Amino acid sequence: MGRDRLSVLVYPHDMAMGGSQLNAIELAGAVRDLGHDVTVVGDDGPLVQLVHDLGLRHVPIPHSRRRPSPTVTRQLRRLIRDDGVHIVHGYEWPPALEAAAATFAAGDATAVCTVMSMAIAPFLPKDMPLVVGTRALQVQTAAGRPGPTYLIEPPVDVVANAPGHPADEFRARFGLVDDHPAGPVVDVVVVCRLVPELKLEGVLTAVDVVGELAREIPVRLVVVGDGNARAQVEDRAAKANARAGRRAVVLTGQLMDPRPAYAAADIMLGMGGSALRSLAFAKPLVVQGEQGFWELLTPDTCDVFLRQGWYGVGNDSEAGHDRLTAILRTLLSDPHQRAALGDYGRRLAVGRFSLQRAAVKQEEIYRAALAAPSRPTLAQAGGGLRSASGVLGHKVRQRYRSLRGTRKADDFNAVSLAKSALEAPQRDD
Repeated sequence: MGRDRLSVLVYPHDMAMGGSQLNAIELAGAVRDLGHDVTVVGDDGPLVQLVHDLGLRHVPIPHSRRRPSPTVTRQLRRLIRDDGVHIVHGYEWPPALEAAAATFAAGDATAVCTVMSMAIAPFLPKDMPLVVGTRALQVQTAAGRPGPTYLIEPPVDVVANAPGHPADEFRARFGLVDDHPAGPVVDVVVVCRLVPELKLEGVLTAVDVVGELAREIPVRLVVVGDGNARAQVEDRAAKANARAGRRAVVLTGQLMDPRPAYAAADIMLGMGGSALRSLAFAKPLVVQGEQGFWELLTPDTCDVFLRQGWYGVGNDSEAGHDRLTAILRTLLSDPHQRAALGDYGRRLAVGRFSLQRAAVKQEEIYRAALAAPSRPTLAQAGGGLRSASGVLGHKVRQRYRSLRGTRKADDFNAVSLAKSALEAPQRDD
């Protein structure tokens, strides 16, 4: 199609605050800026405002629905027909399956899928163009599927997220004052959803560690975010503050625009997209994972994260307490190291993770998907039946786990996938 204008539907898995959704919407805006017609399809949620702020069209879908949803699939097919859509881009597995069903026998339209977690649903269509966020996962996943598997590392808008963003109002709003008898307070900030899977272990560890350090060192933890584990975090924070004898841990709740929190930080804790946004703000970064994983980003550790992503899996959850304590003690005692690591992170974000660079890659993926030979209809139908069977089996297993009280949002054993990804052989391209 040369440089012809494309019509694209971008479909995040929901419109709540989260890294995958933010990536989907911000990248949609950047692709639009390349000269294409881009529409965001999604339910009602906080990120609808971001869609409007970026000047993108938003098409609402029902919030209460089955996943995947025949109703949404029919709506997508109507949009393909009425708007002349070329690409339906689903983020995570339910939108991806709806996109595949909507583009079945739909003329020139085709579906693309992005999965920004370490968990790849085994029932995704094997020939659908798939985008993942880490080199290790790309190599691992590509070995088991005939369709193309691309890499787009989570992008960050390095213009909107940059040093110098105003933070005084944020500090005043949440009472972030220098109230420690030993001197100016160093603020450690984490921006994340307060949910049991992936995030909670690290947040609770950080609360405990900073609560203990604050008894002797001028340090404070600022937790930005909300979720169904908030009460648990609040309880742990109250106990930490009681031990410290001061407001060592501050919870702000969810912020629609968290940039002032990043700007106010002296040290950032984070994973995934939040980790990369920390780099854009030139903040020293301690990468959070699961099972006790904490690692300071330095030139020596950077290659690990470029391979496995901004996340990790340790060997002992309890060991994470001592690990984070040691890292923070080093950073808190050396402002020159904090400044040097912040500068290093900013250079890395600009050179490798810019939103504009990712948009060009995304455009190339769209054009390659449209240029690929169409599979025979019977083959597509067979793939659809295999996906439907896989979804049914998955839902039955999830229902069984719910009845036993063992259901997790980590549907596809992401921790095991992450561990194996770390051991996967790497290719040079």
